[in-house]
Amino acid sequence: MARHDNRLAREASPYLLQHAHNPVDWFPWGEEARERARRDDKPILLSIGYAACHWCHVMERESFEDEAIAAKMNELFVNVKVDREERPDLDHVYQLVVQLMGRSGGWPLTVFLTPEQRPFYAGTYFPPAQRHGMAGFPTVLDAVIDAYRARRGEVETQAQEITRAIGRVARLRVGADASAIGPGMLHRATRRLLSRFDDTHGGFGSRPKFPNTMSLEVLLRRGELEGDPASKAAVKKALDGMQQGGIHDHLRGGFARYSTDERWLVPHFEKMLYDNALLLRLYVDGWRVFGDEAYATTARGIVTWLLAEMVDDQGGFFASQDADSEGVEGKYFVWTEAEVRAALGDDTRAADVAVAHFGISAEGNFEHTGASVLSAARPLEEVATALGIDAAEATGALCRARAGLLAARYRRVPPARDDTVLASWNALMIDAVADAGRALAEPGWVAAAVRAFAAIEARLVEGGRVRRFYHPTRPRTPGTPGTPERWGFLDDHAYLGNAALGLYEATGEPRYVATARAVADRMIAHHQDPAGGFFQTADDAEDLIHRAHDIFDHAVPSGGAMAALLCLRLGGLCDESYTRHAERALEAIAPAAADDAFALGQWVCVLDRLVRGPVDVVIVGDAAGMSGLGDAVFRAWLPNRALVAVRPEDAASAAAAPLLAEGKAPPSGGDAVAYVCRGSTCSAPIGGAAELTRELHGAARVALEGSDEAS
Repeated sequence: MARHDNRLAREASPYLLQHAHNPVDWFPWGEEARERARRDDKPILLSIGYAACHWCHVMERESFEDEAIAAKMNELFVNVKVDREERPDLDHVYQLVVQLMGRSGGWPLTVFLTPEQRPFYAGTYFPPAQRHGMAGFPTVLDAVIDAYRARRGEVETQAQEITRAIGRVARLRVGADASAIGPGMLHRATRRLLSRFDDTHGGFGSRPKFPNTMSLEVLLRRGELEGDPASKAAVKKALDGMQQGGIHDHLRGGFARYSTDERWLVPHFEKMLYDNALLLRLYVDGWRVFGDEAYATTARGIVTWLLAEMVDDQGGFFASQDADSEGVEGKYFVWTEAEVRAALGDDTRAADVAVAHFGISAEGNFEHTGASVLSAARPLEEVATALGIDAAEATGALCRARAGLLAARYRRVPPARDDTVLASWNALMIDAVADAGRALAEPGWVAAAVRAFAAIEARLVEGGRVRRFYHPTRPRTPGTPGTPERWGFLDDHAYLGNAALGLYEATGEPRYVATARAVADRMIAHHQDPAGGFFQTADDAEDLIHRAHDIFDHAVPSGGAMAALLCLRLGGLCDESYTRHAERALEAIAPAAADDAFALGQWVCVLDRLVRGPVDVVIVGDAAGMSGLGDAVFRAWLPNRALVAVRPEDAASAAAAPLLAEGKAPPSGGDAVAYVCRGSTCSAPIGGAAELTRELHGAARVALEGSDEAS
């Protein structure tokens, strides 16, 4: 195939660079493309994807590398390629087009626009020729251009109608309903979630099946805080199903993006930073609630993978790992029995245990290839019995098998890695790693979170404003072609502010509160809607066809909900004026959130904090004496926690959280003490970790006054 160079070769995005040598005359998003479309009176073909997207790779190989299809695209359209990780605002707006047309969104996203950026037709993946009832991509191109040329008035009318519909859907303007913000809210929200729950395999729906961590957190709150056994059992079933299934990498640790079946068995193999951040927090919370050490082991595996494979030289975390290697999805991850035995050599006991435990069979379970996705298909105790060995020998053999198979896997051609360092995704992982490090007594994890935050702060934060990303090996200079200077989006600010508060709780360092306040102030100044809530884009960002609120949970939590959470947390720590910003956003969304926790689960969790109130723990004393009390706090499940460390010799420690530190006296004997507060009521000073644990258990589960549904 002839080598081509197009404008994407000047970009830094790994996804755009993947297309830099297509015969398609790609433009990056920008004025140059729009001007060409206006000048030549051609529609824009907008293609959005990301570096680890399997079907993006497929469409590239089938269509964008095909000389004839590329020539047709170049003749008829102005072709624009967008990395959704760099431009979630564009993805957010144009994904709605597919959904408004009654189809499922996803990637690659293919949208046809007028030169004024208004969409008139959209789809996701198109094959190169008609297949399984799907029109071939060349046929779609011909039909679109025929409509654009022959029925221009109809196209313009449709584009205007779709644009107006995007505005209606994306804003979700709802009025306040006082009855929605109250003690029965979790019960109302979880009833609908449980109706969608898969009682056989865990999780929601059938196939494809995603982790949906925000929805599981809603169920966990209802189950543990309000004693609902069905909600609690559902969370455990989901945790067990994901952990045992092939979506979990049983050799290196971490989770793939989703399962292609309802059983969690065959994953879509790409690993995303954000999924693993959210699942790390969920498994640590599962360990806290259920006491299952397997959940702690799963959490440790996530962090082991992260620190082994996903850290740049400055400490920041990479965005994703691909599903494909050598052009084949899953090739890096699946095994035949012969490959297992060859990798483990003379250790036949390890091979026997691995084959039985991981469910490796002659016919395989992966797409009729004869290879198997590893899963915990057979309990180790059952394997031991079948092989006539004791449990200790089986455990040792499985440990050796994992090490041997992982070493053999490292000799394979690895999947590509997207080394973009995104502020928002890093913030999710920083927060989760710091929390997990304190909970599981892994101080090295807390240090890794501190280092990652420092990398983000140094490269992406200026005066409280947060930029979206950096590329460690491909620095991008503002003002270069196709790369305008941009600040980040709402999620970049909201997630990073919350991560700063998470590090404050994990380390006791007051400077993180100052960072969180600076970020929140800029977020409010540039993203707040005067009518309530927060816009995804800043007031000085590029104008799109619609300025949307970041309302819904997708694979990551709603930026609007996380912005409200940041304001609630700061309002409880240091300045009550922040609380009102949160309340205005929450009042507008509460009725919709309680009725649709599947789409708005993060809002439900933030509303729960507003309704239930936080559990405030203030530890006062010297740094050495605080450690044991702090460990007790992190081992407890406190979803609405605020943890403050006040060192009498350090005035800044009290100044960071004046609303909670006020009136908390240091101990006379020098040992640290803790105060547990609900609202304006605080416990007497608590000097021991065991006593503090008992107090925290009761404080987290205090009944909501006036609730007839809370138990």
